[in-house]
Amino acid sequence: MSYIIGIDLGTSNSCVAVVEDGKSHVIPDTNGRKVQPSVISFYPDGSHVVGYEAKTQMVYNPENTVFSTKRLIGRTFSSSETERFSENMPYKLVKGSNNAVMVEAQGQIYSLTEISSLIISHMKSIAEEYLGEKVEKAVVTVPANFNELQRNATKMAGDQAGLEIVRVINEPTAAALAYGFGQGLEQKVMVYDFGGGTFDCTILNLSGDVFEVLSTAGDTFLGGDDIDNKICQLVVNSYKNNFNIDLTKDPLAMLRIRYEAENVKIILSSEKNAQMKIPSLAYSDKGAVDLNVSLSRDNFNVIGKELVETTFEVCDKALKTAGLVAAEIDNTILVGGTTNIPLVRDMVQLHFGTTPFWGVNPEEVVAIGAAIQGAIISGATAIAAGADGENQEPMADALLLDVTPLTLGVGTLGGRVEPLIPRNTPLPTDQSKIFTTANDGQTTVRIRVYQGESEFEDENEQIGVLVLNKLRPGIRGDVQIEVTFEIDINGIVNVSAVDLDTGQKQAVRLNLVGKHNIDESDMMSNDATAPQVR
Repeated sequence: MSYIIGIDLGTSNSCVAVVEDGKSHVIPDTNGRKVQPSVISFYPDGSHVVGYEAKTQMVYNPENTVFSTKRLIGRTFSSSETERFSENMPYKLVKGSNNAVMVEAQGQIYSLTEISSLIISHMKSIAEEYLGEKVEKAVVTVPANFNELQRNATKMAGDQAGLEIVRVINEPTAAALAYGFGQGLEQKVMVYDFGGGTFDCTILNLSGDVFEVLSTAGDTFLGGDDIDNKICQLVVNSYKNNFNIDLTKDPLAMLRIRYEAENVKIILSSEKNAQMKIPSLAYSDKGAVDLNVSLSRDNFNVIGKELVETTFEVCDKALKTAGLVAAEIDNTILVGGTTNIPLVRDMVQLHFGTTPFWGVNPEEVVAIGAAIQGAIISGATAIAAGADGENQEPMADALLLDVTPLTLGVGTLGGRVEPLIPRNTPLPTDQSKIFTTANDGQTTVRIRVYQGESEFEDENEQIGVLVLNKLRPGIRGDVQIEVTFEIDINGIVNVSAVDLDTGQKQAVRLNLVGKHNIDESDMMSNDATAPQVR
């Protein structure tokens, strides 16, 4: 049969799942490993490796081993996030056209979309080897708070990997689907999604197989990587103070520290103490300096506590938007590898007053939800209950009622944004607003569509431009232009504009789940000289 696989394209790790014979499960590689590191290592001959083989190269080939790039998708090279990111990475980031972030490895320049496509291609290969047939379609997940540019880049990465991405769904929604599909639940749930690079909190109402998102909030630059960075910073500060050695100038040393920091974090999830040991980490005027540090779980908890508390600020915002309090939540679902940390689980329980649900592997649940969505789309069959496994019927449909992750608005004169559809507006929805011309005799207007929470254009992301020609010439402010945003249940956005005097109309179709087929650098372009509305 023709499968639609589900892919969780993660910052630190990725996972692929499928529904077979009505049952969903994660697909292992030939060594039985179900989760793959989102790491790529490039060799001088132009070849590359992905996953575990690439991760082993991190300490041998640091400047050409790329990881955690999901944190930069859709961002500009000059952004503060890119600057923070580059401080902790051994590989080189370069500025592409239109201020896009690019990666340099072995003298070659790669877009972030290309990097993601190599990881998706690796997951595709794992699925094909397991299933014994070619896979052509997939459902891919993204953080709920991803903007249109980030969703586009993810969609384009799938295209480059030779996969038709039939749907891009939010990671928390996929997790809720894996948790509640076919269970007949009547619950309000919170999905607490703490991954390697991002954090999302989504509040949903589950009613049978109807999954209604009530609100979502997130931070696309908050994750387990930040805990690793804090451990690394402790080592850097120690060497600076005790040996006057700046380890940040040594990419290999920093990568070795990061590798050990991640291992220590994992060990401390099950043990009370862990050792960081790296022989000849650096050299002083007295010779080699080894790293030999003992870290207790108590000390680790001090390091991580502030970051976990930051997640609660996001959760409280999502609850407030949904009009709920923690006591009204029936279950909190833990998602993402960082929730394996006992500190996280304990603090979640303390903050919300209930024991969180941890029944499905938090590193696999998102991919499983994506696979379920793929199976529903493909019309897969499920074994009918009580039929001795012989009779099969189509899988029940699931209705996913989502919300807009970010505010949508129109750029106006003076570099400001006029919001039309606020974030967390239930889908489907539509909204219209009247604008006017900025100049006398203006016959053409470019209507810039923005996504984000700021009132200023340069602090939001431009996701599209609609050009309306043949306006009636008139004095400034005399011509009335009605702009309408329509978003359907699948996140498809139609933006239209009409000159109310002449009836001249233009429309453009945008897609918040990534249907554009444009170059990554083009997504960041901004023609600041074009006439605007006001």
